[in-house]
Amino acid sequence: MRPAEVTVAAGAGQEDGGRQARGRPSVLVAGLVVTVALLALVAMASVALGARSVSFSTVIDAFLAPDGSNDHTVIRELRVPRTLLGLGVGATLGLAGALMQSLTRNPLADPGLLGIDQGAALGVTLALGIFGLTDPVVYVWFAFGGAALASVAVYSLASSGRAGSSPVRLALAGVAFGMVCTAISSAILRTDSQTFDRMRFWLTGSLAGQTADTLVRLAPFMAAGLVLGLLLARPLNMLALGEDAGKALGVNVNRTRILTGVAVTLLCGAATAAAGPLVFVGLIVPHAVRALVGPDQRWVLPYSALAAPILLLGADVIGRLIARPGEVQVGIVWAVIGAPIFIMLARRKRVAAL
Repeated sequence: MRPAEVTVAAGAGQEDGGRQARGRPSVLVAGLVVTVALLALVAMASVALGARSVSFSTVIDAFLAPDGSNDHTVIRELRVPRTLLGLGVGATLGLAGALMQSLTRNPLADPGLLGIDQGAALGVTLALGIFGLTDPVVYVWFAFGGAALASVAVYSLASSGRAGSSPVRLALAGVAFGMVCTAISSAILRTDSQTFDRMRFWLTGSLAGQTADTLVRLAPFMAAGLVLGLLLARPLNMLALGEDAGKALGVNVNRTRILTGVAVTLLCGAATAAAGPLVFVGLIVPHAVRALVGPDQRWVLPYSALAAPILLLGADVIGRLIARPGEVQVGIVWAVIGAPIFIMLARRKRVAAL
């Protein structure tokens, strides 16, 4: 089998999925175009809809002829940054989940389920509660450190013993480590009511409350993680055939693992610093994407990065509409929506394999 064919048929034993991805490139490209269009529509809805009723003409005027009115201020200074943040956070979490599932060969791999989100959240809690750091550019490094520590700790715990790591051991180690991080974060917050009041919406998972300045500061980290993650599609396809086959095809296994870990750390750290720990996003989206496009990471990764913000922004809009004039945090809405979706995917007779 030629290397180009191996790349496309990377899901060893997944001949049907390989043929699906290999036989419909034009359809998959068209699917990407449709996904981008859906993403644009959801982004427009996020700007136009919210706890405050604003007409569509007012939204247009806010961009074309802003006059400083309350409605225009809400749109330009609150909803637009919130929408852009949702796009970035959704894309990073969707791509991070796809990368983790591909690298670990574990369909349960997810930034939340493997404790990485909780590790990043613990880092932010330490920065705010212990050191009093409130600048996102400063405490994002604590988020990166917590995410990296969680990755190393969970993999080490799952790999200990003679049996070595497995999807179940990774999931169990991730849940255990995540609970420890959550317990430590809760203990810190219970001793500091001021920090708790500042972080209670963030800990639930929320796109509200962040300014455009915060988005600008975190965007380089998100962009770096997205670019690096998308560039790893080909070596991850090769590694899907096994380490020996990957090495024979010229893949540097250790370098690929390290770069994937760096990408996941950047993605999860920046997303968690911006919006708090959001569960299920990186778990569900890659599952659904693989069911549609097959196992080829050249399609799975970009589709995941585009589909996740559609769902996340959609959940955020729902949370703003169902509790007017207040709102329900996106973390709560997405957990309610995501849990049954994941159960439905898990009950499929034939889950899209890695």
